[in-house]
Amino acid sequence: MPHLLKQPLIASMLATLSGPVFAHSFGRLYTLPVPLWLYLYAAVATLLISFLVIGLLATQASPSAPRSYAANWLSKLAMPLRPALRGLSVGLLLLCVVTGIWGVQDPYRNFNMTFFWIIFVLGIAYLSAFVGNFYEVLNPWRVIGDAFGRLFEGRWQYPRWLGYWPAVLLFKGFIWIELFSLTRPEALAKYLIIYSAITFTGMACFGRDAWLRYGEFFAVFLRLIALASPLYYTPKQGLRWRPPFAGLQQERAEHLSLVVFILFMLSATAFDGLRGTVPWYRLFWTDPYGLIYGWLGKTPIHAFVELRPFYLAYETLCLFISPWLYLLVFAVFVWLGKLVTGSKTPLLTLLGDFGFSLIPIALVYHITHYYTLLLSQGVKIVSLMSDPFGWGWDLFGTAQLWRAPILPDMGTVWHTQVALILIGHVVSVYLAHQQALRSFGTARAALLSQVPMLVLMVLFTTAGLWILAQPIQG
Repeated sequence: MPHLLKQPLIASMLATLSGPVFAHSFGRLYTLPVPLWLYLYAAVATLLISFLVIGLLATQASPSAPRSYAANWLSKLAMPLRPALRGLSVGLLLLCVVTGIWGVQDPYRNFNMTFFWIIFVLGIAYLSAFVGNFYEVLNPWRVIGDAFGRLFEGRWQYPRWLGYWPAVLLFKGFIWIELFSLTRPEALAKYLIIYSAITFTGMACFGRDAWLRYGEFFAVFLRLIALASPLYYTPKQGLRWRPPFAGLQQERAEHLSLVVFILFMLSATAFDGLRGTVPWYRLFWTDPYGLIYGWLGKTPIHAFVELRPFYLAYETLCLFISPWLYLLVFAVFVWLGKLVTGSKTPLLTLLGDFGFSLIPIALVYHITHYYTLLLSQGVKIVSLMSDPFGWGWDLFGTAQLWRAPILPDMGTVWHTQVALILIGHVVSVYLAHQQALRSFGTARAALLSQVPMLVLMVLFTTAGLWILAQPIQG
């Protein structure tokens, strides 16, 4: 290829452009015990066997409202703590703002960076997958909205056509900030103020319930994740048990925007992993077709300063169109299932029906890419609670505790990631088959319809494992 950079230059460039891939491997290299293709073959074989077993044994759809068992002791424990926890939620939001503005600007010494990015964005999401949608009750913006009820009753009815598009737009903005913005404590505090202003404006215009359902993207994201939980909460019955992932069979995506939101949960995580790989950088910076050389008269590495804004725009475009590319692929495979069964159900309806079957994949992708951050940086929240501003305080006597990251064995990390990805895809195969039984009526039609979906799951699995393996193979 013309103007291909020499390997030392590529290595130097990658070291300049990207920091250690902490989300995958803490920046350490790990040699896979067997070639990657063996893992891929094993994963595909697992999916095929699971598909056959599910297709042969699951010939009737399970009830859409699965049996649940009361967890009275949890309800009794949670209710007395509810007012205090709601107050704590608002207090933590305010603390993130004030520490960001007046605390030290070292991201590792300021409370707001670790608490927001690690404990809230990651920890609360993973906890919701196990204990249910407690965020619906503890959402700090809801708590404030409830306190000023008349102010946030809404002036207009929320437009039905608008759906979840505000949440999709805000979700994209959040991921852009996470990936591309040089977010320091003060910047994070300002972002939280801006987001709070948007949320309060939305609640004032359309009512707090409507905006928190359709516009507040944290609420949408955590509500979807919580459907995987074996626990769920209702105001009348309290906390109740159900089989894991059963909640995903109880609802459907009632609007295309919610399908796009779910697909962005997938594509954003995949994009974050992909942009940390050598092939991704080579695609732009080695100029394989000589376009940049013909334009600037020099190789990309020698035009780094001029090209950096274009590279940012290029990555931003790829991020923003990623859910639409996923939607196109998803729609093609759902349409193929519709075609082989001769179903008269509109494609848009089927997209809504099958959209929730992708949530287990989105969940395990998120966990496998980021859970190690809870160990490397999340544990530091114990010391930061005693010194939230980074001023040298020791309020609770924990300032010197757990300051060093926990770095697990990379072999354990990799095999945990493989197992989680397989589990997520197998669960999605099962949920898609259950939905096919409801959508297409007969066991034979359901099995036929799921052959294209199986191909899609195989593509997702192999792509996910390949992306995860890139940063740790060197």
